[in-house]
Amino acid sequence: MKLIVAGSTGFVGTEIIRQALSDPHITSLVALGRRPASTSQNLGPSADLTKLKSVTIADLGEEYPDSVKEELSGADACIWTIAITPAKSKSYTWEQTVKVCRDYAIKGLETISQLPRDNASGRPFRFVYISGYNCERDQTKKPMWPLRDYLLMRGEAESRILEFAQKSNGAVEVLIAKPGLILGYGKIAPIAQRALMTVIGVPKIAVQEISAALLDQVEKGFEQNTLVNEDLSRIAAKAGEKK
Repeated sequence: MKLIVAGSTGFVGTEIIRQALSDPHITSLVALGRRPASTSQNLGPSADLTKLKSVTIADLGEEYPDSVKEELSGADACIWTIAITPAKSKSYTWEQTVKVCRDYAIKGLETISQLPRDNASGRPFRFVYISGYNCERDQTKKPMWPLRDYLLMRGEAESRILEFAQKSNGAVEVLIAKPGLILGYGKIAPIAQRALMTVIGVPKIAVQEISAALLDQVEKGFEQNTLVNEDLSRIAAKAGEKK
């Protein structure tokens, strides 16, 4: 399987790449981002660095250069991790946040899914979009302030990505992953953050769990088009038992 990880230098993308390098089902791995990917220092003994290719692009919202398309061609799946988190969105304009969280993903899906691929098995192209636990697709609803606009915008992105797959006549399958707070190895959320999580009902998941779950899904096929935090934890645990 040839897998693209978009957002390869980010928190989740880095962990997905780390695990994928030791996954025998992944034979080719493309790390796509604005900056070159760097390999983790915590690689397993079976990690194969020769299957990793770092591909950079200046603007993920514009037409992809032919050189980038060539590197992405032949991919069986893409895990899209690029986003601006609510906490970091204060450092960006609203237009920038929308562009990164919504427009980049839609442009990526439209571009990559149309590239040539050797598909003798007839398997659809699989695309994973990592959204958020409380993101709302129903634009008439009013999620909790002060994240209302952000949650609705991410929900709109979910809807548009799902609609694209529905119109593909089976050529594209989409998975919307809706995790809660993603924590690093052995890390505990700060007290204030834990209190907020409790008030608004946001669960947590470890970065290694969501990474394992998404790799399992792109390899075996999607259980359904939307997986929430509980689903991702369950799939990760089951995948771990089989190793």
